Amino acid sequence: MPESVDDLLAILDLERIEDTLYRGDSPQTERQRTFGGQVAAQALAASDHTVDDDFAVHSLHSYFLRPGDPTVPIVYDVDDLRDGRSFVTRRVAARQHGKEIYFSTLNYQREQDGWSHQDAMPQVPGPEECPSLADLMGARSPEAAEAWAKEWSALDMRLAGSSVSIPGVPDLQDDEHPGRQRMWIRVAGDLPDEPKLHRAAFTFASDLSLLSVTLLPHGVSIGSRRVKPASLDHSIWFHRPMRADRWWLYDQVSPSAQGGRGLAIGRVFAEDGTLLASVAQEGMIRRVDPAG
Repeated sequence: MPESVDDLLAILDLERIEDTLYRGDSPQTERQRTFGGQVAAQALAASDHTVDDDFAVHSLHSYFLRPGDPTVPIVYDVDDLRDGRSFVTRRVAARQHGKEIYFSTLNYQREQDGWSHQDAMPQVPGPEECPSLADLMGARSPEAAEAWAKEWSALDMRLAGSSVSIPGVPDLQDDEHPGRQRMWIRVAGDLPDEPKLHRAAFTFASDLSLLSVTLLPHGVSIGSRRVKPASLDHSIWFHRPMRADRWWLYDQVSPSAQGGRGLAIGRVFAEDGTLLASVAQEGMIRRVDPAG
């Protein structure tokens, strides 16, 4: 996965094969399948290439159909479903080895005036007061810290609260939300002043921690041998302009887990309290017997 901001930018820089057809590369990784956030971000980047700059994506709805192969490129086929005066709709199919691995539908809107309201941002310690995931991994083992740095150094992630008791992290346990987690996240370096690029980088990061919230009530880590996890779908509603290289708070909650699936919902706030986006994901959290 991307070890630097330059690696992340390279992932989002797609090759144009022909009209509405693009190719995206994967970084070197020890993962056995392509990270879902990468596929979603590249699909958004491909779709963006077919839309005029005065339209901005406001919603993205997607399904992960098959595991991606990180050793070969992914081809993104963009279908122009609708070009209206106020809204534009695209559909993207991601393919490898002749099969679809991912589908997304994206809607764009030209900027308009209208009513405005938003949820209030929860009270949390600032990012500088929160332990980084790299430090928390280091406290677990040097090997875990090294593996984290190799795969995810393009992102700076700080844990601001959890419903699982962690030293130095605010306790979010309550009867209403058995699974809850808050994180400060940003791209670990400056990105160019290109709004589409920031939305794509955010889409990449939005998939990284969300499914783990569904396992918190059960005392299971997303990396445990006791669980086989996989993202099944992923939706984002982009409410307001954002910068992925500035701190944003990911307030995540899991309202339900059942049948080997878990649902997680996230609200995304800027440091000043502006609600930037909302995210929802259902994923597979299949229970595994490590001794089996």
